[in-house]
Amino acid sequence: MKPANPPSSGTLLRSAMLSVGFFCLVGAGAALAADVIATQAQTKRFPARQVFTFLFLMLGPIKIIGPFAMVTKGADAVLTRRIALWATLFSSLALLVAAFLGEGILSSYGIPLPVLSLAAGLILFLVALTNILQQFHPPAHHDDDGQPVAMPTLKTALTPLAFPAIVTPYGIAALVVFLALSPDIRSRLLIGAVMLAIMLVNLFFMLMTRLMLPVLSVLMPILGAVLGIVQVALGLQIINNSLRALGLP
Repeated sequence: MKPANPPSSGTLLRSAMLSVGFFCLVGAGAALAADVIATQAQTKRFPARQVFTFLFLMLGPIKIIGPFAMVTKGADAVLTRRIALWATLFSSLALLVAAFLGEGILSSYGIPLPVLSLAAGLILFLVALTNILQQFHPPAHHDDDGQPVAMPTLKTALTPLAFPAIVTPYGIAALVVFLALSPDIRSRLLIGAVMLAIMLVNLFFMLMTRLMLPVLSVLMPILGAVLGIVQVALGLQIINNSLRALGLP
């Protein structure tokens, strides 16, 4: 029997290029979804494409690969899988709690939906702008003094992976707004199905990080710069739409 051949560099490259292409399409479509998320009193069913596009950008795997690779450095395959599974579980539970509590908090404090979307746009804009500006800072020099790297534990699945890498404040705000604007149970079930799909995609990419990392380590800086600009523009678009919804020029 022949031993199983490891994946070729061509296979890795094709996988990475497909991921990059998909992410860029998602980023391009997110500007269209911004018009939906920042508009109040839209009592209609949102198309699944718009819901998926927006929530994928906010809560999807684009921002997870780098942090996951760093926190699982030095971990064996079994521990890496457990961290990925627990991070997915923690994230799903957090979003479930946010879905139940969010609309009640909006009603209790009388927060209009445009104000919530404005807050989400400001957070997204500031986070994306910070990430872009960090690229111009000189790399920090770390003096390890030959000390061994600390082994990761399951606690890293909760923080920093589940919070704030996967479950972001602006992602929770987007989820709450979509649920608040959902007119019936069918629309809410659609949003729940979309969130489940995104969490499964996150799990897949975390499990495949080590396989794709050799190629993505070259492509991620380029991809990060492109998506960073998209996120800055998306944040400004949400802010602009929210201000218009509040009746401000």
